[in-house]
Amino acid sequence: MTYLTKSPWIVHYDCSSCNGCDIEVLAALTPVYDVERFGIINTGNPKHADIFLVTGSVNEQNKPVLKNIYEQIPEPKVVVAIGICATSGGIFRECYNVQGGIDKVIPVDVYVPGCAARPESIIDGVVTALGILAKKRQAMQEGGSTTPAKAGEGR
Repeated sequence: MTYLTKSPWIVHYDCSSCNGCDIEVLAALTPVYDVERFGIINTGNPKHADIFLVTGSVNEQNKPVLKNIYEQIPEPKVVVAIGICATSGGIFRECYNVQGGIDKVIPVDVYVPGCAARPESIIDGVVTALGILAKKRQAMQEGGSTTPAKAGEGR
């Protein structure tokens, strides 16, 4: 695990899930699983967050909200898609108003599968996100970009 100089803060958004994954995210914050032992703090303000946890699939109503929250999080930031709905649309992907997983709208760094994703898996995804966040911070300090290269571009 990478140790950061600043405690990373998370912000959680439920696009349109059944709340199964949301309950598991909250369980990961409880003393039983204690994600805070890694220095993680849950915040309600995206302007203070480093890691964006998203559950549920994207539809027309929540697409602008998802983009807005993502854009409010300062660089460097890491996005974690939690649950099968956030990763691919899940059982709702054939619905008329569902566009799919959140990667259809914003870039995703870590995918946590499951229906509902277990707290252990969520913590594993957050720890993976910590490593990615540390690399992005280092790249920013060295003057590099934190955005992924587009197809056909070299770094």
